[in-house]
Amino acid sequence: MEKTTTALETPLRQQLDRLASYEAGEAPVISLYLNMAPDEHGKAQYDQFLRKAFPERMRTLKGDARKSYERDVERITEHLGNVPSSANGLALFASSGNHDFFEVVQLEVPVEDHAIYVDRVPHLFPLVRLNDQNPRYAALLLDTNSARIFVFGLGTTERRERVENVKTRRTMMGGWSQARYQRHADNFHKQHVREVVDVLERLVRDEKINTIVVACDEVARPLLMEELPKHLAEKIVDTIKLDIRTPEHEVLAQTMDALRVHDAVTDAEHVERMLGAWQKGDLGVVGVEDTLMALEMGQVEELLISATGCDRADELVAKAQQTSAVIRMIEDTSLLEEVGGCGAILRFKI
Repeated sequence: MEKTTTALETPLRQQLDRLASYEAGEAPVISLYLNMAPDEHGKAQYDQFLRKAFPERMRTLKGDARKSYERDVERITEHLGNVPSSANGLALFASSGNHDFFEVVQLEVPVEDHAIYVDRVPHLFPLVRLNDQNPRYAALLLDTNSARIFVFGLGTTERRERVENVKTRRTMMGGWSQARYQRHADNFHKQHVREVVDVLERLVRDEKINTIVVACDEVARPLLMEELPKHLAEKIVDTIKLDIRTPEHEVLAQTMDALRVHDAVTDAEHVERMLGAWQKGDLGVVGVEDTLMALEMGQVEELLISATGCDRADELVAKAQQTSAVIRMIEDTSLLEEVGGCGAILRFKI
């Protein structure tokens, strides 16, 4: 058996934690989101947006705040000249007047629209939404002698592993010899699947993965289901058909499609659970004020918020990030429309 491992970039979580814990000062914070995806000429198109946006936001600033802003613009402009061409999106946060704060998030997925915000704290909602739309998950491709396992997040491969075993094949031998050989092959396939499950279990544990999408052939599928421990089987959200040799970018695209279909169903289930708990006066709250209060008290297990935002959306997601609450963006905005666009499932009541 041959096993190879490649670990790539770190998750976004640490950067979101730092940004959410930012301590506001007097100096303004620039939060800049840019779509860096190249046009038909291979160039990112954001210059015109910045030429207009930078001076517009500066008009209302005076004194030290204006000086801090001007220094930030210079530093941002310099940084943009060094962004790798591989970046499809960029989120950048700067406040030179507050301990020379400067944080850059380079993204493989494109930002939907160019946007700039100037406030006392970083504007995180667009970044949290991107993170929610492109979650971290594991994808397993399996046949009876090989497996490929990926950890995907934010449109890129964070980690990849491969398990290869010697191929076995059916023979034309007859009678007892063929039966004995086939028993040997079946046992070999079972052992291969056990080894794959061991690798998958280690990866899920090490990477703290909560979601798995599986693609395997018809022979390997029952063997996998037989060997999977319950805690891993419960993480599988879909089983699809993909050839073991499918190119990596296609694996990402097709498993993400499966994940989004699953999320559309579970979004509705989570909203229904929250509304039911709220109506019973149990572990659920709705509306901006009550949800924010619950977040400040550390009660929130899961924040549910409309993907198009709501009043004080940035404050809600920052508080959720600070208190390690799960943030779930609800793409079907009608599900939360009647309760002000947000609510929460609680850990406990006070």
